[in-house]
Amino acid sequence: MNAREPAIASRSRFERLRDMLVSDELEFLMEAHNGLSARIVREAGFNGIWASGLAISAQFGVRDNNEASWTQVVDTLEFMADASDLPILLDGDTGYGNFNNVRRLVRKLEQRGIAGVCIEDKQFPKTNSFIGGERQPLADVDEFCGKIKAGKDSQSEASFSIVARVEALIAGWGLDEALERAEAYRQAGADAILIHSKLSRPDEILAFAREWAGRAPLVIVPTKYYSTPTEVFRKAGISTVIWANHLVRAAASSMQAVAKEIRESETLVNVEDRIASVEEIFRLQDADEYAAAERVYLSASHKPGAAIVLAASRGRGLEAVTAERPKVMLPVAGKPLLRWLVDAFKKQGINDIAVVGGYRADAIDATGIKLVVNEAHAQTGELASLACAVDAGALTADTVLSYGDLLFRSYILRDLAESEAPFTVVVDSSQSHASNSSVRDFAYCSTPDDRALFGRKTLLQRIHSGRPGAAPPDGRWIGLLSVRGQGIERMRTMLAELRLKPDFDALDVPALLNALIDAGEAVEVQYVHGHWCGVNDLEDFRRAGDFAHAQTPFAVARNGQGGTL
Repeated sequence: MNAREPAIASRSRFERLRDMLVSDELEFLMEAHNGLSARIVREAGFNGIWASGLAISAQFGVRDNNEASWTQVVDTLEFMADASDLPILLDGDTGYGNFNNVRRLVRKLEQRGIAGVCIEDKQFPKTNSFIGGERQPLADVDEFCGKIKAGKDSQSEASFSIVARVEALIAGWGLDEALERAEAYRQAGADAILIHSKLSRPDEILAFAREWAGRAPLVIVPTKYYSTPTEVFRKAGISTVIWANHLVRAAASSMQAVAKEIRESETLVNVEDRIASVEEIFRLQDADEYAAAERVYLSASHKPGAAIVLAASRGRGLEAVTAERPKVMLPVAGKPLLRWLVDAFKKQGINDIAVVGGYRADAIDATGIKLVVNEAHAQTGELASLACAVDAGALTADTVLSYGDLLFRSYILRDLAESEAPFTVVVDSSQSHASNSSVRDFAYCSTPDDRALFGRKTLLQRIHSGRPGAAPPDGRWIGLLSVRGQGIERMRTMLAELRLKPDFDALDVPALLNALIDAGEAVEVQYVHGHWCGVNDLEDFRRAGDFAHAQTPFAVARNGQGGTL
């Protein structure tokens, strides 16, 4: 940051460009042609941007003779203005038509915060000045003056700048013609004059500057006479120097070299360390700002940002099919049980998924997940696995905790993600499980499920692991729990307290939920009536296949352990 930036930043882009044009110091504009290059120009420390017609055409892959429409150019400028707060001077070619086109162009540029436009006195459609410039006809002076006047009359921003580019030297019409045209354009209202030359020496530019004698700000583009010391321009009274096309040229040469190397070597090894990292591209795209905004604005989106899946067990009653793999890798309707669960999370926008493995963790497909291993899985229970996940950095954001042997209809996870409560559990009010000896985790709640569309808030009072007690339960906890907001730290604190107990290694998640309830925490209940399936034994495994097939498009409805589908 230079010493002028605090004062500059308080002024509009229009004012800052005008300040640069009329400044007593030599100023510099750097070429940019899209949002990325505009951000690079800003980070390099330049105070303004030249939106080069050649460079913008090149990045479209078309010629610099108005093959890119002016609306396409303006669309590109909008991205550049969004990516950088620097004032932008557009290389507006001939104004894209007659005086009326210039009037509309000025209005559209102002709407997008573009600080000024440079128009050249050639005929539409134009061709780049360095391609047969001496054969290109120039515009009628009076007609071009009309464009300048139309543009100035159309501007609503007092400091919007119109720079008139004189092509007489390029076309070989001589110094006198160049001076006459420049003076006419100044009197028509041009805020500055750009005098152009294709010679490799600055002689005719310096001669023009001497004769011009500071009548209006003078802008130059030393693309051809680049070896001239910059101090020469200062002494000549030049206002602004435009470095006109060097970023697009640098990008082209680098891309050519990298593409050639990769094609010939058929590997990335030789180029990866010589190009910008993916992280640098993310930085230039302002990914950190998005992440910060996401934390602010998605806090009320009701979707947890993470999931923890407890999947350490081999599965009692499933030994016949889990000799080489854990229960979560059993194939169900063509893909592993764990993949059904992971895909369900990802469809709800939950992409940060920690899976706690144990038995045959080496056989778990870790694609799209973070695998955490409970090395003591044979001697410990569910809370020990959860503690492993917490120690590995999980449970820091809104989180869904899930058993690893679940299949469920998508609305169950969707509704759970939309809960605003610190703690929410999913309870199946169907009593069709009572005859299944593998069923456990019976839930006792503040009110039973009346199947109403808009029921009262229901709180969990107790989960009873094993067979239900004398009083009939209100349903069964299916193994899904949402923890969000203040509940995250409360659960971490309770888990830490339970870890101090001598029987911690034997505790399950219901023990954690009951401890939270005993501590006065409110655990809300989301009732469902079927529409899910757990895999606890071979019969469940068979039913899981039926359930999964019923989730495919146009599947025939059938009954499974989780109720009518």
